[in-house]
Amino acid sequence: MRKIRRKERDGKKILIITNHSYMLYQFRRELIQTLMKEHEVILCMPFVGHEEDFQNMGIRCIRVDVDRRGINPKTDLILFHTYKKLLKTEEPDMVITYSIKPNIYAGYACRLMGIPYCVNVQGLGTAFQKEPTATIVSMMYKAALKNAKTVFFENADNAAEFVRRGVIPASKEKVLKGAGVNLDVYRQHPYPDEEEGIHFLFLGRIMKEKGVDELFAAASRLKKKYGDRIIFDLVGFFEDEYKETVERLDADGVIKFHGFQTNPKPFYVNSHCVILPSYHEGMSNVLLEAAATGRALIASDIPGGGADTVEEGVNGFLCRKKDAEDLERCVERFMRLSMRQRELMGKKGRRKMEREFDKAAVVGETVRAIGG
Repeated sequence: MRKIRRKERDGKKILIITNHSYMLYQFRRELIQTLMKEHEVILCMPFVGHEEDFQNMGIRCIRVDVDRRGINPKTDLILFHTYKKLLKTEEPDMVITYSIKPNIYAGYACRLMGIPYCVNVQGLGTAFQKEPTATIVSMMYKAALKNAKTVFFENADNAAEFVRRGVIPASKEKVLKGAGVNLDVYRQHPYPDEEEGIHFLFLGRIMKEKGVDELFAAASRLKKKYGDRIIFDLVGFFEDEYKETVERLDADGVIKFHGFQTNPKPFYVNSHCVILPSYHEGMSNVLLEAAATGRALIASDIPGGGADTVEEGVNGFLCRKKDAEDLERCVERFMRLSMRQRELMGKKGRRKMEREFDKAAVVGETVRAIGG
């Protein structure tokens, strides 16, 4: 195994590799800014938004496209060799990776080349939801993470799954509170009036694993019962399979579809409760942002979702995943509360974010674990 030669330099040269520049900017910008105080930071990613913002921060950005969802041995092998070539050219002192393909292929390249690296597992995703895919991906991860300095997780259950499967030893895991939430950016806002109805907001990708089938079923029944007193706002972009359903429900008045929005804050502010009945999460940024804004939550009782962000009956309600009737029950419980009780739930959620999910604390933990 050949270690590459590194030049003498002040601070470290840190290469961050991800599969999505938009997500990196939205949720890791503060971490990058902190690292830049002491080190040279370079970003490697597809250019799908915010690359100019990074460049304006004084960061050199290298474009490497990644097929985020496809499983094609040929293109994945090309990606692995692209990462190897990049590492040889850049000679970084530390590599930090985000998302499954950079974690595996860039991680394995770092292992082979003797480059220190840290890996971020931002949820187990669909790959771990069924066999034999879960076993195959576990084996690939095990090979890639063998020499990783630290493996970051966004919830304890995901970390325990990696240890149980023998992917990493427990000594390498570091569980963070997700990416945390910037409490200055997402400030607590006054509870909105209810004269025009109670607004329940779903914000995110409109796809099966976010629990939208259950949401649509519950919304259809509740709309018939409560009429104009209840409003279901949807913000995000839909998978192609949901185009017809979303357009029909919007036309029928069951939901109000607002499309994808670059700034979600006004929708949090105008909502009374945020709903996320997803099947699996790393750590839901939507729930963190909504709670920081001072809004109650209804979320499925899963790691990284409601199980980590909702205290039952305190700042929201927990529903069983894949259970439309239980989701409907939670919405009705919220509807039966007084305005004062609903407002108090939001305030308690804000306090929880301040105690447990402050981004400044998460960034500090991350920097210390990286060794920066």
